[in-house]
Amino acid sequence: MMNTLNTEKTAEKPFRKTGNPVELTSESPLHPRRKSHRIMVGSVPVGGGAPISVQSMTNTLTANVPATLQQIAELTAAGCDIVRVAVPSQDDADALPEICRKSPVPIIADIHFQSKYVFQAIDAGCAAVRVNPGNIRKFNEVGPSICKAATDAGISLRIGVNAGSLDKELYAKYGGPTPEALVASALKEAHMFEDVGFHDFKISVKHHDVITMVETYRLLASKGDWPLHLGVTEAGPAWQGTIKSCLAFGALLAEGIGDTIRVSLSAPPVEEVKVGCKLLEYMGLRPRKFDIISCPSCGRAQVDVIQLASAVTEGLKDVTAPIRVAVMGCIVNGPGEAREADLGVASGNGKGQIFIKGKVIETVPEDQIVDTLLTKAQEIAAQMEADGLVPVNATGPVVVPIQHPNR
Repeated sequence: MMNTLNTEKTAEKPFRKTGNPVELTSESPLHPRRKSHRIMVGSVPVGGGAPISVQSMTNTLTANVPATLQQIAELTAAGCDIVRVAVPSQDDADALPEICRKSPVPIIADIHFQSKYVFQAIDAGCAAVRVNPGNIRKFNEVGPSICKAATDAGISLRIGVNAGSLDKELYAKYGGPTPEALVASALKEAHMFEDVGFHDFKISVKHHDVITMVETYRLLASKGDWPLHLGVTEAGPAWQGTIKSCLAFGALLAEGIGDTIRVSLSAPPVEEVKVGCKLLEYMGLRPRKFDIISCPSCGRAQVDVIQLASAVTEGLKDVTAPIRVAVMGCIVNGPGEAREADLGVASGNGKGQIFIKGKVIETVPEDQIVDTLLTKAQEIAAQMEADGLVPVNATGPVVVPIQHPNR
């Protein structure tokens, strides 16, 4: 069950001037991280080798402060580092001071069209403001004032370029939202900030198409050392958006490109965070947490692997300890995979061998496999919690299919 947020308690949030050096760094096992300068989003470092942060966005009415704070609490519990809230109206802008004061994580205000809300968000204590210069009225006139206000408050900004809101002149010049057009827009806006001496900003150049998005970020990454926020915009429903985001983020992160991410799904925001956190874990960019490994169903299986894996996943959905559970359905690869896990079962002939740390501890009838695994997993998790080995913001299980060359 998600922890609820006590909206009467003010969270303690250390203030840090943006750009100050932070010792924490993170390297990819696949490729050196791209060199970028560091900014701060509240207490969260972005860029400069800092651990890649996971963002999401609330879908509540921001003006509904209790509902928004409750969703922020749920996102935080799922592992979210930074939360963005929409500010399309005056009521939303008026709600920002209380939300910022009570949120356990940094808040980014998402501003379009009305520049006055940018200044209100800064005054409200937002850790950052996302602006899209392409749709802010008279941005050439108000941009320098926004930069000065952000500098005085010690907060960062995000330039957000989207295919759907590309400047009309650039759209016409390049024949659409091509990588060149999106990067040209980002460069124009970045130089606008830099020309007035403001450098505490990150950039996103989002597109719904995976190939275009990857090409755009590669091109932008070659143009400067700005921190980059990765996103596939309008990625789609949960299954489709997850695939798109994992493909795009995986390609870029494997090349060292990307400093903070948001998985955009037509799904509850918590699902975005779960996918984002697990993606970083599997890329070796976050410590491993709880995994369930299960084999694909095949003709060799002597148990219903799909049902077995589903039952174990459901039974352990609230476990957050960093253990790996292997649910295997036959004697070919089952024993080997089960031995490699913290806890595992190799099933066959109406029974299951239960492994802990590579050793068979007991053999149980098929109808007792699930209950036995759940009991043992809870015991291991409880011991890890007692030993202080459960990470902060740990997340629940994800089924990881294991495919071998001989299948």
